Amino acid sequence: MVKRILIGLLALIVLGVLGTFALAWRPAIAPIDRPAASSFPADLVARGEVLAGAGNCASCHSAPDGQAYAGGLGLDSGFGIIYSTNITPDPDTGIGHWSAAAFVRAMHSGVARDGAQLLPAFPYTHFTQVTDDDLKALYAFLMTRTPVKAEEKTNTLPFPLNIRALQAGWKLLFFRKGVFQPTAGKSEEWNRGAYLSEGLGHCAGCHTPRNALGGEKTRAEYAGSTIDGWLAPALTSANPAPLPWTQDDLYAYLRSGVAPLHGAAAGSMFDVVHHGLAKLPDADIHAIAVYFVDRNGSAALADNKSALLVKTIAFAHRDTGDEATDAGAHLYQVACGSCHYNNSELPLPARPELALSSTLTGPDPSNLIHVMLEGIGRDERMPGVYMPGFAKGLSDADVVTLASYLRRSHSEQPAWADLSGAVASARGIKHQDKGNP
Repeated sequence: MVKRILIGLLALIVLGVLGTFALAWRPAIAPIDRPAASSFPADLVARGEVLAGAGNCASCHSAPDGQAYAGGLGLDSGFGIIYSTNITPDPDTGIGHWSAAAFVRAMHSGVARDGAQLLPAFPYTHFTQVTDDDLKALYAFLMTRTPVKAEEKTNTLPFPLNIRALQAGWKLLFFRKGVFQPTAGKSEEWNRGAYLSEGLGHCAGCHTPRNALGGEKTRAEYAGSTIDGWLAPALTSANPAPLPWTQDDLYAYLRSGVAPLHGAAAGSMFDVVHHGLAKLPDADIHAIAVYFVDRNGSAALADNKSALLVKTIAFAHRDTGDEATDAGAHLYQVACGSCHYNNSELPLPARPELALSSTLTGPDPSNLIHVMLEGIGRDERMPGVYMPGFAKGLSDADVVTLASYLRRSHSEQPAWADLSGAVASARGIKHQDKGNP
């Protein structure tokens, strides 16, 4: 009897394995000779460059100090490190042998040219919404880049998560294939913003929390999430900013990286704004702002914005405390006060008012700590807004003291818990070599 049960279980396991591989199997698409760059129309390549900016492709597919689009960036999936791939037209290590059809299938279905299932660290769950025409333009742009020979690095996913065939089961649970369809009753501009944000922009990939299996929690869309130790804040009415994000605010932030009534882009958003969205025309940035303002409920708070601004700016004019007895106030005056002090009713763009920043009013201190340690304005791309990093100038205890002071003096929010742990974690992330996890 026991023997029959064991045989039956073994048979079920074998059938399950065979069924999984049958479900995952996709045919390979024949390789092609790398097309000559001159075979792609210049206007198509130019359009593809804009779309690559919308998808921020270079940031994910370029390793630190590596060549553009050659891959090798380590992405912490929560299950292990997944390395981005080489998407230059190198025929041996890149996509030089990929046809346009193979490229479109990968973007729409998450399947490589050889038929292998792609890992969802590559956001095909969003790219599936991009039209064929736009994908062909993106393909033209990538195939006209300089080929780079860069061997693929080995991911650190443990068994059985490293079995590609199992991704077919993940797709059954979390992947809904289909090109973007305009929403009836919404303006053309709104739908353009939705298309860019939900498709190539894959904004939800960072701003939506994920479940235990790495799928986006669709019932908590844009509710905020933590990425590489940074808080990607909620883009709904739950956003922690003291003032509502209006269309003008969002446009200014996404276009220039600075919104005077909110602050400056930092962390991953620095790259999104200055290396990605910078390629898009103003009309597309306006469309994205229209889309998210409709989602965040700021219109309902418009009447109270002036009163909220007066109340919040009042924090900036508070007595900073007795520097002789308050260590936080002393640190603020020495390290921050000369740049962040505003003696007016409205803050200057180059002098962000901390009381207006969600880094102080958010649910955790991660973003504030990262900015204090790393600064803003890397690569001198924001000459009007620059903040040096204080990783070497401030000890962990100093950062805790200063963050605690800023929270209590520039907001009405309760004290953060475990600031010491948050500082230690931020320092660890800053110095982590993702190539050697």
